[in-house]
Amino acid sequence: MSDRITTGLMSLYEDQGHRIVFWYDAARDLRGEFEAVDLPGVTKVEVVNNEFGLKYRMLRQEPKTRFLVYKEGPEPSMAENWLLDVQLATAVFRADQAAIWVAELGIPAKYEDAVRDHAEFYRSARRLAALRDVERERPSQSASDVRRKMLAVCVGADGDLDTVVEALLGELADGRDEALRLIERAGLTGFFWKEVGMRYGYAPSEPDFQDFSISIFASAWSRAMGEKAQLNAEAALMFRRWGASRRWSEAFEKLSNDYQEVLKIRDDVQSRDFRTLMPHDHFEEVDRRIIVAIVDGLAKQSLAAGDVLKWVRERRQSHWYQNYEHVYQAIAFATEFQQALAEADLTMTSVSDGVKRYAASWFRLDQFYRKFIYHMQQSGQAGLLSALCEAVENRYTTNFVLKLNDSWQDHITRLTDWNVPGFLQQARFYHEEAAEFRRKDQKVVVVISDALRFEIAEEALREIRKLNRFDAELKPMVSTLPSYTQLGMAALLPHRQLALRDDSDLILLDGESTVGAKAREKALGAGRPGDRAKVLAARDFMNLGTAEGKELFRDHDILYLYHNQIDATGDKMATEENVPAAAETAIEDLVKLVRKLTSANVSNILITADHGFLWQHRALDDSSFALAEPEGAVTSRNRRFVIGHGLSSNGGMKKFTASQLGLAGEQEVLIPNSINRLRVQGSGSRYVHGGASLQEIVLPILRVGKQRQEDVGQVSVQIIPPSRAQITTGQIQVILYQVEPVTEKEQPRMISAGIFAEDGKVISEEVELLFDFTSENPREREVPRSFLLNRAADAYNNQTVFLKLRSRIGKTSHYEDHALQPLLLKRGISTDFDF
Repeated sequence: MSDRITTGLMSLYEDQGHRIVFWYDAARDLRGEFEAVDLPGVTKVEVVNNEFGLKYRMLRQEPKTRFLVYKEGPEPSMAENWLLDVQLATAVFRADQAAIWVAELGIPAKYEDAVRDHAEFYRSARRLAALRDVERERPSQSASDVRRKMLAVCVGADGDLDTVVEALLGELADGRDEALRLIERAGLTGFFWKEVGMRYGYAPSEPDFQDFSISIFASAWSRAMGEKAQLNAEAALMFRRWGASRRWSEAFEKLSNDYQEVLKIRDDVQSRDFRTLMPHDHFEEVDRRIIVAIVDGLAKQSLAAGDVLKWVRERRQSHWYQNYEHVYQAIAFATEFQQALAEADLTMTSVSDGVKRYAASWFRLDQFYRKFIYHMQQSGQAGLLSALCEAVENRYTTNFVLKLNDSWQDHITRLTDWNVPGFLQQARFYHEEAAEFRRKDQKVVVVISDALRFEIAEEALREIRKLNRFDAELKPMVSTLPSYTQLGMAALLPHRQLALRDDSDLILLDGESTVGAKAREKALGAGRPGDRAKVLAARDFMNLGTAEGKELFRDHDILYLYHNQIDATGDKMATEENVPAAAETAIEDLVKLVRKLTSANVSNILITADHGFLWQHRALDDSSFALAEPEGAVTSRNRRFVIGHGLSSNGGMKKFTASQLGLAGEQEVLIPNSINRLRVQGSGSRYVHGGASLQEIVLPILRVGKQRQEDVGQVSVQIIPPSRAQITTGQIQVILYQVEPVTEKEQPRMISAGIFAEDGKVISEEVELLFDFTSENPREREVPRSFLLNRAADAYNNQTVFLKLRSRIGKTSHYEDHALQPLLLKRGISTDFDF
């Protein structure tokens, strides 16, 4: 008891700054405690018919001395209290338990009932300490203030009623009710529901928290749909902020999924135009409704591509976007595919024109298709996307790949020799590309990625250019025929002559075998007399330490690294459906490889491939593109070529002699026309190569270099305010504008946006927005956004406030201002925010 009395008294002197403290011992049982109290710098005096003498001493004789004024017996009435004027200007210490708590907390004695009525709350030293800390930071202005803080302590919140409700919603989502039961034990239940009623408009005869929780969701949804809501706009604002909070993300998702069944949201959204749902994300069913509608519209080609891409961009702000990210990405790539196909002219005037146009634009159709399939596979929502997948598959196979290569075949048929004027032939790669560096006595690394199709290399180009101080350029090269690994790999080595062995599909390079690293190193070393050459698997190089990598490059003049991800996946019947994922991995591998090479002091890097490929997700009907069996002495064959002697076919294939293909030997080669396949027992038909289709023979040469200066930045974002920069209602709508399109060197920017008072207090919701628009059209880089004010905004009416866009500093928790817009807050205050 004595310790608590001492603590309570010292709080009045030290924390509240009182010089004189009165102590009335109403029960006449605390004289011993009074006499035992020993407070440094405090003089103890007793009232015993000496009021005027004490007043003179305290106010005149010792005006700076601290006094503890004790009176045995109850406090006199105001009319009989001769020290009343002094008492009113100072403090009264009450020594019962509630009074001690009041003193410990440092709250005014007039709010004592807020303590006395809730004794259970104060029986915990932890809760008492937490309330004391809050009270010191923000002194209570009323008994209700004290109770609000008690509610916050009960639930572990750190703010006003909004944060209390948010914490209770989190507990409800976890299936717990400890905080609610503590509120009840502390006698705060009635106060809590009174506050909830005044703040949010929830006032049933028998309030229940789960019912309140359902009402929050139901009202927010009704208000979003423009319908009458049970709760007021303040509840909608709380819901919006809570739903956007990272801290409460799991709780929001749990309750939202529970209540969408209770509120029959699935039936509700089915009756609404999906376009009206775009700004909303209260329930996961909203996203499903939007996705189904877009997929159906795309499959029927009834939606404009620009609208679909805009909707996909908008849905990135949805709470549920991560659940459906791959679905939305699949929709976006399907849209871009269909748009590109509609705009494509698939005719050509020559083989050179065909290669030129494929490398300029047609490759993107293969790329969009591959990306669509990849995201569809990753989404795990094949059923949801089935109609769109069927439409894309049909258009890709029939309207693009078949149509394009039928047109291309018309020109191939007229060829005598395999040659595409104006483009580097694969067999000249070493002489024209790699040897160029050696002629200048510059070291070079060549990365050969098996089956790195041109369109995949173009994506790798963009990823490499995103790296700071990296630059790269891409140009096409024409593959040897047949376009298969053994010939393509050999053609990339220095040589005078390539030959098909008479008894197999193996290749002789200047009469020597090209099988194995030693054979390739020997061939590579012969390219320039004295060259120190090294051949290595890319994965083995990646496993080297930094010092080992530098040593390897120091001790060699030319290095060939062999990377095999795509072909290793596609060439197996069991895994050929995974080619899109293998392409993604290959791109990641190449970016990592480039970074590691430059860290080993490599400055000249060439990336190329041995061949391309044809691929489609849907398994082929073997009768659709299969050809009759060729005749003659067949040495080797697969789905896309035949090698042998005296070959002939019943049509459907183009015949070349070895010399017409630039090869030595007496062998002949049959190449199926267009995208036709031969029947091969036990091999896959989705992934094939060896033929002359544009997808197989247009190969990449990707040159990578390192710059001396940093060259990567982030796009900038501006605020376009309304014509009058004022906030006159409970919200304001502005346009946020991404100044320049995202490129490899101008990368996306994540922005945190909110409205702040001049003293730094946030008075609206805060949202995070990603600006990553690539469009050249400025209008397509605009983001309309409304900001709802919170109740704290009331204190700043008729003042200038600021809409701030802030960027995170690196990976820290700190932000810096990116853009600022002053706004005059000038609106009428009401209990319900107007929308």
